[in-house]
Amino acid sequence: MISARTVVAGVVGQPIAHSLSPILHNAWLAAAGIDGVYVAFAPRAESFAAFVEGQRGGGAIRGVNVTVPFKEQALAAADEASARARLAGAANLLVFETDGRIRADNTDGVGLLGAFEAQVEGFDPAAGPVVVLGAGGAARGAAAALLLAGTPQVRVLNRTVSKAQALASDLGPKVVAGALADAAEAFAGAIAVINATAAGMSPGQGLDVPLGATPESAVVMDMFYKPLVTPFLAQAQALGRRTVDGLEMLVRQAEPSFEALFGAPPPAGVDVRALALKVLNG
Repeated sequence: MISARTVVAGVVGQPIAHSLSPILHNAWLAAAGIDGVYVAFAPRAESFAAFVEGQRGGGAIRGVNVTVPFKEQALAAADEASARARLAGAANLLVFETDGRIRADNTDGVGLLGAFEAQVEGFDPAAGPVVVLGAGGAARGAAAALLLAGTPQVRVLNRTVSKAQALASDLGPKVVAGALADAAEAFAGAIAVINATAAGMSPGQGLDVPLGATPESAVVMDMFYKPLVTPFLAQAQALGRRTVDGLEMLVRQAEPSFEALFGAPPPAGVDVRALALKVLNG
């Protein structure tokens, strides 16, 4: 039941109707017996700043997760930001304090590394170079997380090389930029390849990179999860590569977000991944 004491939090994006985050958080709330609710917000693109400013003081909403296309704006709107949010240049979590401050964090990197840990036994991000495909906000967050985890070199590949070069310039000398056309060379010696672009999600869209040029021991991840096994992951599996799916990243990034929003860690024993899979499978 919704009460006068119910803690309200949510996720903000545009579009947002597809989001699985309310399913995860509300399942945890119910299992923990917390008087809280997690909902979705979809302000118009030009209204995001006003939406955030309207929450100052924590009078209505405790905080929000932030998704496309607002992550960079979320960081800019905050009064305080974690080191990982500043390094990523984006925030996926805003907490509205009662004194009017807005705190920003980025749990996407936690989710990415947690997904590797959960689905690939013994994976060590510090063991060698990692290739990230794309140069947008998701790629920037992935590269930042890998650097913080000790990855010695992050190779960012993008169709528009100048965008990859800008990302590398921002993140430092351990990040090198290249073109997607040069993927075969970049894959040499890589311990992992991460797709941070929407390309290749559906048949016919195509992410034309030679995964066969990766070492047999390489791990391949797709940050997107609709479908759960994207054509990109299917290609990797056909080559015998170990894979990591984007749904696991979603679940793992939600865990620290839940604690920040509701003041307690997610309760054990709730298989939120299975709940999300039921929705994905219709």
